[in-house]
Amino acid sequence: MFNKFVNSIWLLVVLTTAAHAQLPDFTEMVKNNGDAVVNISTTQKAPDMQSADSDQQPMPQDVPPELEDFFRHFFQGPGRGYVPRETNSLGSGFVLSKDGYILTNHHVVNNASEIVVKLKDRRELVAKLIGSDESTDVALLKVEAKELPVVQIGAPEQLQVGEWVLAIGTPFGFEQSVTAGIVSAKGRSLPDGNYVPFIQTDVAINPGNSGGPLFNMQGKVVGINSQIYSRSGGYMGLSFAIPIDVAMNVAEQIKTKGKVSRGWLGVQIQDVTRQLAESFGMDRPHGALVAKVIPGGPAEKAGIQIGDIIVDFDGHIIETSGELPPIVGMTPVDEKANIKIIRQGDKEELTVKVGLLPAQAAAQINTDALPETAVDRLGLAVADLNDEQRQQLQVEKNGVLVQKVGKGIALDAGIQPGDVILRVQNTPIRDAADFNKIVAKLPVGKSIAMLIQRNGSPVFLAFKIDK
Repeated sequence: MFNKFVNSIWLLVVLTTAAHAQLPDFTEMVKNNGDAVVNISTTQKAPDMQSADSDQQPMPQDVPPELEDFFRHFFQGPGRGYVPRETNSLGSGFVLSKDGYILTNHHVVNNASEIVVKLKDRRELVAKLIGSDESTDVALLKVEAKELPVVQIGAPEQLQVGEWVLAIGTPFGFEQSVTAGIVSAKGRSLPDGNYVPFIQTDVAINPGNSGGPLFNMQGKVVGINSQIYSRSGGYMGLSFAIPIDVAMNVAEQIKTKGKVSRGWLGVQIQDVTRQLAESFGMDRPHGALVAKVIPGGPAEKAGIQIGDIIVDFDGHIIETSGELPPIVGMTPVDEKANIKIIRQGDKEELTVKVGLLPAQAAAQINTDALPETAVDRLGLAVADLNDEQRQQLQVEKNGVLVQKVGKGIALDAGIQPGDVILRVQNTPIRDAADFNKIVAKLPVGKSIAMLIQRNGSPVFLAFKIDK
């Protein structure tokens, strides 16, 4: 009995030791890299919403002369116009070079009147903003110093899902806080990050961690901690980091050119759903579906058409539409790239010369004053567009305006009043009469693709007519 007990204890010790041996030890990594991680505090001057000349509280009566200035400051403000006030924010960053270049997030230093970098050795240095890029949320700072500790840059493309990673930062002002987790996913596309294939982790990130480094197990920076998904404002297990190669590309452009230039294809794209894949004759949903081709853009010059599905861009396989913009954006302007597309079920290859990304705007229109028209078998009422509406909605030719959406197929598909229907099953819609004829002939029980434009952006929707 005693021998059995001893054997059980021995087995438990062995299993515990084996389990412990499999867990990573981050102590050396923190010792080697913690000195290069900095705390960033900023001061922003913002106007108060109350003017010093109107809607003010009156000064108290019988104020002694020696206290007038004191009371005037609180009741009337220091001068005319808006009363300035200061707000402070905290973030993190890390040192790229010994002479003081520091990387952080754009949102950490945006609109800052003063930026102070605090090192681990307690030194505080005023930083100069060299430049920042809102689209990627990357900012480059510079402090006057020599022989600063620096981080090593890693290769985020070599990261594996499930791999251990570590973050160092200043959550809620707690400096040099260390948290660890694993890579949850790669290449995540977020609504406000079209040009960033985010690294998703379950590393605990909170306000103040923004701009701090994400390390791999070799102690090299693979990302900049940037965002969290949260319903409470705090950490909920979903953290997102900007891949360091994207950030370094932006930082180098800021440093050498003073601005960031992005590659541009000249298309608007969307994901391919199961129903859309069926309507386009594909065996499975994949690729980036071209919903709009910008006139005169690189894609139009290369021969890309609405309804084409981009499945490969210069050797990069495109599974979802969110994978394409970061790849195109990082492609040098005027460089040629090979594109593989699926067009009406057939595979084709094209060559495109990547252009420079321009600014774009969207437009809306009010449908309340439009005349009533009959509702078709989809539950839609549509009207022709006049020249003024076309200019306002950025619709050059073809298309009909959706006036009303009743209960039925169109409503279930997500069509809304104010949408412009451009195509049905790859057939351009010339006017309302043309649309009604095409809709009347649509087959039953087959997936149909409809191209609409909403708020200036085109999107394909799919539906089936049951009877």
